[in-house]
Amino acid sequence: MLASTVRAVKPPGRDEAALITRILEGETALFQELILPYHRLVYVTAYAIVCNKEDAEDISQEAILKSFRYLASFRGEAKFSTWLTQITANEARMRLRRDKRAKFDSLDGDDDNDDFCPIQLRDWREIPSEALENSELREELAKALTSLPAKYREILVVRDVQQLNIEETAVALGISVAQVKTRLHRARMRMRDLLAPKLLLKTKRSLFKKGLNPWR
Repeated sequence: MLASTVRAVKPPGRDEAALITRILEGETALFQELILPYHRLVYVTAYAIVCNKEDAEDISQEAILKSFRYLASFRGEAKFSTWLTQITANEARMRLRRDKRAKFDSLDGDDDNDDFCPIQLRDWREIPSEALENSELREELAKALTSLPAKYREILVVRDVQQLNIEETAVALGISVAQVKTRLHRARMRMRDLLAPKLLLKTKRSLFKKGLNPWR
């Protein structure tokens, strides 16, 4: 779930370009060192799209294997983490297409013109950290994410959790910058509206515990 994920960043003191060069020159054992910090990134990306733990684990393994197999095609024009996210997202999308249990949401066309009208509440990302310590709210956060269409789940994870910038997100997901901005805006509003009632209820409960009247 979002609350338990970590930002995907290059570990300090690592020269990934040099590490990749050594791997391509034959020191293949170093691939484990290269990929280790990104295991969580791969799994979270896969899970955000397929919403199934077993499938996400399978996708993660396949994405890591493909990243090793096609490492020579990595040109360094984007971050390694961005390239790895792109591979993972593609694998997860293919799994959805093959999986008859899930309805695949088109991720390629310009399909972002829906009639969703958000309520005017604060951004879901502004949930206080102390509130996230509540297990019930964490569960609601995970449920809210799972309820979104795949195109919105993946944009939230890549942009808000992994914290890739707009351009990197576009590259990772294979969509335009304009689509990133549109989908991200709609995804954040949907999450906000799904979580707002739970946050309000939690606030009221807290007030009652303190002996205050929340209805004044």
